Amino acid sequence: MSTTSEMSLPPEWNDDERMNFMFSEFKENRDVNTTDWDSKMDFWTALIMRSCRRRGSVIVNLQDLNKTFQRKEKTPLGLSTVIQTMARCGKIQRESEFAASVDCGWVSWSVGMLLVKPLKWTFSTLLGSNRVPLEESFVVIELVKEKAAELLKVYRSSDFSSCSVVSFQELCTFSSNICADESTLCMALLQLQKDKQVIVSLHEGEKIVKFCQPGQDRVSPFGDVDIGIYQLQRSEKLLEERVQKLSLEADRCKEEARILLRDGKKTQALRCLRGRKRVEKRADSLFAKLETIRGILERIAQSQTDKMVMQAYQAGVSALRMSLKDVTVERAESLVDQIQELCDTQDEVNQTISSGVTAADEDMDELEKELKALLDESEPDVNMSGLPAVPTNRLGPTGEQILSSLPDVPRGHLHVTADTLEEELNRLTLSETGAHLQIPSVLSVFRTFQTTCGSTVFAFRISTEEGDFTREESRGRSMIFIDFQVKTKHFT
Repeated sequence: MSTTSEMSLPPEWNDDERMNFMFSEFKENRDVNTTDWDSKMDFWTALIMRSCRRRGSVIVNLQDLNKTFQRKEKTPLGLSTVIQTMARCGKIQRESEFAASVDCGWVSWSVGMLLVKPLKWTFSTLLGSNRVPLEESFVVIELVKEKAAELLKVYRSSDFSSCSVVSFQELCTFSSNICADESTLCMALLQLQKDKQVIVSLHEGEKIVKFCQPGQDRVSPFGDVDIGIYQLQRSEKLLEERVQKLSLEADRCKEEARILLRDGKKTQALRCLRGRKRVEKRADSLFAKLETIRGILERIAQSQTDKMVMQAYQAGVSALRMSLKDVTVERAESLVDQIQELCDTQDEVNQTISSGVTAADEDMDELEKELKALLDESEPDVNMSGLPAVPTNRLGPTGEQILSSLPDVPRGHLHVTADTLEEELNRLTLSETGAHLQIPSVLSVFRTFQTTCGSTVFAFRISTEEGDFTREESRGRSMIFIDFQVKTKHFT
């Protein structure tokens, strides 16, 4: 049992005044001061649970608790009351009562005795007695459930998970990190039996444990198949150990023969080699048997898988039969026809609603007359008889006619500016077949010109729909281009 120096203690442990109160005896009547009574009870309950978790144990007794919680050579006086209260609240339970609570339909009382042996049993009545025996052991229910869950998790993650039945010694080996001692392991197994996750039995004087496999809600009782598989697995392990030993012995004989041959002892070396041959023959024979056992185990595992698949198929067929119990082809066809009929009815209703309400024929005729009257009012009054006939000849003057109507180029010096020239050109008119065409303003002057006629050349370029015509008069070295754009379709 651990001491207080080996575990973490609450901060008030060093407060003498507070700890004098905690180490004192409980009042006989809780109602005298419920606050102090409950605070003291909560303190010792939490401390006991912390001590058990640190030790990895699920069993406590009053004698060990008195040694664990000694302080300045003082022992707590109220631990007996704490044990009684925790038992009354269901937080702890006597070992005998805990083992007896296992369902007898799952494990016999003899197996329960087998598990807890060599635990001590007492039959004194706990409740109603003011005294708790010092050596009476109690199981902490919360902790034993945690250990049981951890043990099941470790088994399923170990190499033994493929074996539904394992020996108790093998279980002790791979659970040593979970259960600190054999008593803790026994309590965890009892809890798993209560949860119907394991079952314990005896085979040839050896304790064996069967675990619930994944996918099962509860473990099934031991059967001949389970015992047979367990025996095959034991035989496989024994044969593996013997084959390993024979292999080592053969290697040893070979090494001795090599040493004897090096020392010149040829006869003894031959004797060692003969022994090596005999050992190898035995190893080969055992290995053949081992392979046979492994083949049988593989077939058993395959058969179990096939059985599980067949059970799944059977469950699926039953479920499908139940789901199709009231379903027939005739009923399905009838339902489809009803659905089609209802869809057609809905389509007709939608078409009727979307067509709207149609007015009477006479109302439509009156509306058409009114619309025609409005159209007649909006049309302009155009007298087609008063319009002139459409001309058939060319409507606009030709380019030669336009150029011939232009004035001659001045011969003398002209003192004119570009603005004056543009105004003059805008006043010019062209005549063709009695119609006057207003020449638009000059679009651009391509180059600057001299003001004297002696050094200026004027060129008039008229653009019409029939093409461009240019007329030039040269006087001097420079030339001025004046462009006219004429649209022959528009007259003023």
